[in-house]
Amino acid sequence: MRPFSRPLPRYLFPTALAGALLLGLQAASAADEEPAKGPAVTVLKAAKSCFSDIVEATGTIIAREETSVRPERPGLKVTELLAEAGDTITAGQVLARLSLPEGGTLQVTAPVAGVIASSTAQIGAPASAKGEALFSIVARSEYDLVGLVSTSDIRKLATNQQASVRIAGAGDIDGKVRRIGPTVEPNIQQGMVYIGIATPRRLLLNSSARALIKTGQSCNVAVPLTAVQYSPAGTVVQVIRRNRVETKRVETGLLAGGQVEVREGLNEGDIVVARAGALLREGDPVRPVMASAEKK
Repeated sequence: MRPFSRPLPRYLFPTALAGALLLGLQAASAADEEPAKGPAVTVLKAAKSCFSDIVEATGTIIAREETSVRPERPGLKVTELLAEAGDTITAGQVLARLSLPEGGTLQVTAPVAGVIASSTAQIGAPASAKGEALFSIVARSEYDLVGLVSTSDIRKLATNQQASVRIAGAGDIDGKVRRIGPTVEPNIQQGMVYIGIATPRRLLLNSSARALIKTGQSCNVAVPLTAVQYSPAGTVVQVIRRNRVETKRVETGLLAGGQVEVREGLNEGDIVVARAGALLREGDPVRPVMASAEKK
């Protein structure tokens, strides 16, 4: 006797169909996600970052305005010194006292506030209106870095742009672009920029200095410099898709702190090979290891 069979009830059809569809989707997903194999490769996710466009200027420190202090009459001698080079002074402050030929004393005062850049005054030494200045004052403690900038960068400059000025022996001081020279030195093809510095500290005139001028900012995807390859065929970055290597041409921009701005060719969140190299080729299977996980 053949076993008795009967058709499935109609109310079970939707359940059976849904199960079949679920099994099909799982099979398709398993086919799409190829199991990781091949060598382990350190990767990271491309993330957005902001880059400052920096122009460098190198030059020397000068006083923006230098005021010389001398007595108005001849035949005087220095009897007392009340200030010396490096002092920060106020307008009207007494700097020295001089003896008059007929007796009595004369006070030498500062015509402006600022920093005394240099002094030749010595007790017992003569002083006159035509002689060497007793004091030289950097008016209002304002200095300029007179720097040279390449012609390719000078067009990026504008007044009031912020700058960080590094002076030999004095560290970093904030500055601001005050003036841009109207011409270019023909022999070296560089233009001149004046960066204003206001500080109560005494800066040595004619000191060497370097300024980093911020001319703009752009925010794009960023990757480490080690992830970028430069070749005759162009600039490329290796990414991982479905555990295989893909090579993508990119357009790079600014560089800062070991990171490279990628303006085109890469999306935020792309899995990038941290150290691209010739050992990895298009289509190679790999086992990606996130850089943060590798460090733990």
